[in-house]
Amino acid sequence: MSRSTPEIDVARLAEAAEQQATVIDVREPGEYVAGHVPGAQLVPMGQLPSRLAEIERTRPVYVVCASGNRSAAMTDLLVASGYDAYSVAGGTAAWARSGRPVETGAPTSR
Repeated sequence: MSRSTPEIDVARLAEAAEQQATVIDVREPGEYVAGHVPGAQLVPMGQLPSRLAEIERTRPVYVVCASGNRSAAMTDLLVASGYDAYSVAGGTAAWARSGRPVETGAPTSR
């Protein structure tokens, strides 16, 4: 996979989130429950390849993990599968450090 992974910072994610962007959190459930970007959909990294059909192709997809490593790998997968996808640099750690709101608790059904 290419190391030219499309990437955005948390400020750009915040702007996109205000517009009801598709945000995919590829961390494990325990990590997600402890704190996630508001509105992010939990799709653990190991499940993403088999759950691509659940992700809308007509809008950009923003992929987040703890620090940006897993999201970069999954963004590469999404781009290779025809999605307009972006990895969030620094992940939820950067999101929280920037003072942005963090939700806790289990994911809601979609």
